[in-house]
Amino acid sequence: MKIAHFVQRYPPALGGSEAYFQRLSRYFADSHSVDVWTTTALDLEAFWSCNARELAPGTENNHGVQVRRFPLSRWLLRRYLLKAASFLPERTWQCLTLPCNPISFGMWKATSTTERFDLVHATALPYAWPIVCARRLARRQRIPFLLTPFLHLGDPDNASDRTRRSYTSPAFASLLRSADRIFVQTPSERDAVLALGVPETRIILQGLGVEPAECTGGDRQRFRKDWKLSPHEVVLGHLANLSYEKGTIDLLQASAKAWGRGAQFRLILAGPSMPNFRRFFADFEFKERVQLTGVLSDQQKRDFFAGIDLFALPSRSDSFGLVLLEAWANGVPNIAYRAGGIADVIQHERDGLLVKCGDIEALDEGMTRLVNDADLRRRFGEYGRERVQRDFRWADKLARVEQVYEEVSGRSPQRQQGRSLAGAAGSG
Repeated sequence: MKIAHFVQRYPPALGGSEAYFQRLSRYFADSHSVDVWTTTALDLEAFWSCNARELAPGTENNHGVQVRRFPLSRWLLRRYLLKAASFLPERTWQCLTLPCNPISFGMWKATSTTERFDLVHATALPYAWPIVCARRLARRQRIPFLLTPFLHLGDPDNASDRTRRSYTSPAFASLLRSADRIFVQTPSERDAVLALGVPETRIILQGLGVEPAECTGGDRQRFRKDWKLSPHEVVLGHLANLSYEKGTIDLLQASAKAWGRGAQFRLILAGPSMPNFRRFFADFEFKERVQLTGVLSDQQKRDFFAGIDLFALPSRSDSFGLVLLEAWANGVPNIAYRAGGIADVIQHERDGLLVKCGDIEALDEGMTRLVNDADLRRRFGEYGRERVQRDFRWADKLARVEQVYEEVSGRSPQRQQGRSLAGAAGSG
């Protein structure tokens, strides 16, 4: 097969959908021809800001994958002009004019290519420009158009949740209904897609996985020495784009309450900082109890998970939460908001704790409970490790995608048995 993957950014850019599509592309490149269509953005802010980091445009061969990076288009008053244009009552136009979009006229023009593909697979909302380009290529060539939207569904207890309303807008619903197959990660995402009018026969419940060799085996002592942590103090970790949306600010507020009552733990925040986090942290009262690591290398990430005692992801904007699996692979328990796909991933009181989305008091109480109870942390962490080995294996998840590719393209299986998944899907 000749496969085209469309994604808003591609590694070395950091992000969940970016890392997943890298893994998916390398998996298929072992036996098929895979082209990735993406933008030059390295930082997320590059979609709209000329001051953010970008990569060079052009085509490169990356582990057998042809990666085509298209330059971004930005202009003065971009956000305001796009916002005004988005009010025109045409669904595709509304998808293309979202202010957060990675707009690339070069990508759009390239969909007129005469180069033939067998199928097109795109991700991820809300970055609809590459998805619409993918659909355009598929429709021009009359080939299957597949979509992994990674819907963020927000607080399930709030019918007017802003995140849910954004991701299930009429424009996005129209885009979802136009796909020949949609891969969803959790039962909640499946139900949301069904509610938007997508036939059940087009929806594939997949879920994600973890490769323990990529995130375990770190050095706990080295991590604690590097970050000036004592061997015995409890350390709470958080790995994400540090932002309000990922729950970083809520985590700081809950930690401040716990510290104010005398709780003893350190907080380690790993990942790139977003502007709303930087503004909040500038005046944060307990800075001396927080360590900011920045972006971690692969080895540093292993050390991070080896060095922490519990992991927190009170996110409003995760369709699944791969980092939760990485924590479990290291025997580390999780605490998170009951929101989005995370509500389906964590089993409350078995491998972690779920608290009501946006409830700082409940988050504080759950964190304090785990900080003070080493036996509970150990029990939750071990059960999570067992689930990783049983329920979240990449071999199973990627084989499901391959099955769908073969079904929609009419091709027979081409992979030899006994193939090494780790070799084909190795980390960055």
